[in-house]
Amino acid sequence: MTAALMLQGTGSDVGKSLLVAGLARAYSNRGIKVMPFKPQNMSNNAAVTIEGGEIGRAQALQARAARTHLLNDMNPVLLKPQSDIGAQVIVQGKMHGTAVARDYQKMKPELLSKVLESFHRIGENADLVLVEGAGSPAEVNLRANDIANMGFAETADVPVVLIGDIDRGGVIAQIVGTHMLLSPSEQQRTKGYIINKFRGDLSLFDDGLKITSEKTGLKSFGVLPFFPEAHYLPPEDAFAITSQAPRENTVNIAVPVFSRIANFDDLDPLLAEPGVTVHMVPSGNAISSGMDVILLPGSKATLADMDFIRLQGWDIDIQAHVRQGGTVVGLCAGYQMLGRTLSDPGGIEGPARTIDGLGLLDFETTLTASKKLVEEDGKDHLTGSTIRGYHMHVGRSIGPALDRPFVTLASGPDGAISANNRIMGGYLHGLFMSDQFRYNFINRFKFQNEKIDDFEYLVENTLDKIADHMERHLDLDGLLEVANGVS
Repeated sequence: MTAALMLQGTGSDVGKSLLVAGLARAYSNRGIKVMPFKPQNMSNNAAVTIEGGEIGRAQALQARAARTHLLNDMNPVLLKPQSDIGAQVIVQGKMHGTAVARDYQKMKPELLSKVLESFHRIGENADLVLVEGAGSPAEVNLRANDIANMGFAETADVPVVLIGDIDRGGVIAQIVGTHMLLSPSEQQRTKGYIINKFRGDLSLFDDGLKITSEKTGLKSFGVLPFFPEAHYLPPEDAFAITSQAPRENTVNIAVPVFSRIANFDDLDPLLAEPGVTVHMVPSGNAISSGMDVILLPGSKATLADMDFIRLQGWDIDIQAHVRQGGTVVGLCAGYQMLGRTLSDPGGIEGPARTIDGLGLLDFETTLTASKKLVEEDGKDHLTGSTIRGYHMHVGRSIGPALDRPFVTLASGPDGAISANNRIMGGYLHGLFMSDQFRYNFINRFKFQNEKIDDFEYLVENTLDKIADHMERHLDLDGLLEVANGVS
């Protein structure tokens, strides 16, 4: 049996994804062949696998940390929310259908076999499988047919370690309360806990560890101090992205936060740039005047988010920005919104209908049932830089504006750019990860004395740093023993 360990959180956003990534790099540095695995993920931030499928972006980061290729089996069930109660269901990298929350509960028994199938395939090519839970096992109202937390751990016979977030406060209650809500067999399966995001003098929590262990009988595998450089790594949840504090002499980029924002890791290189300030614009707020760029990101529900733009009055703000000579960039769904109309005749995202886009470029988009999933490289026609990224979209755009493509890729021209080079967009995600394009784009607005020369190196260096951070503060040998069934 391949060694395996599952990290389950006391809640969402306690740091499970980052911990798995850090552990994957730390064990990989020790010469151990590591594979990440997440049975069920809910995220509109996805990545393209080498098999032409899609998995959660967090698992892509974990695979990178483990120095291995992205595989469909690393995230066998991916839910991509399209409404408050419904989501697109991706199974082993491919579109499986759509389901509202109540119907999805009925699908889980069927999906469990796929999850186990993927888990065993992943284990065949690994020395260690690091499994990430979803949400919390304390959500016992959802325990029936669970495939994300203890339901998976029990069926696959994988030991569990709990993660608590002390930065939120009440971490003792998080660990103790979660443990109390587990069944006797689940408690027995749970081998210990990790306290995450500690700030200050670690010795001040010695009594907290003693109380937690006495109340639960669980072993502490360490207290992990807050890691400030984590912001260089892509967050899984869009709500984790906040506006940067205003800085002088920077390029100001406004990003309207759509209700179904997707693939928001497109923003990571811009957030990391010292010469850029990214202003995330939440609902209920206007897009401030004086921005250099308005960037329209991806969306899992393009027509619904076009409606959302109008509901917020952002269409008026965007038109004013354009009249004042501002630049607008649209990525994937954001690009589709730049056109004259958006059509969904097949009801892919909801009721069949056609709506007006922003009308900033002369083309029309029709959503299609097939999804394009592929990595590509090429050259952009704004700065002349070599670029690389990936496609993850449904829809086909046609119209006169496409005679001036934004980029030319191996598969041909993509996107459109206005004659004055101020309105542009295309289907390629990951555009700003190309260092030369990003630098040339930024310098269209003002000269920057500081820049990131190699964003990919920055991510790699951060993964190595967090691995070292974990080696110093966590009992990695003890966790490895648990994964091997020794304790």
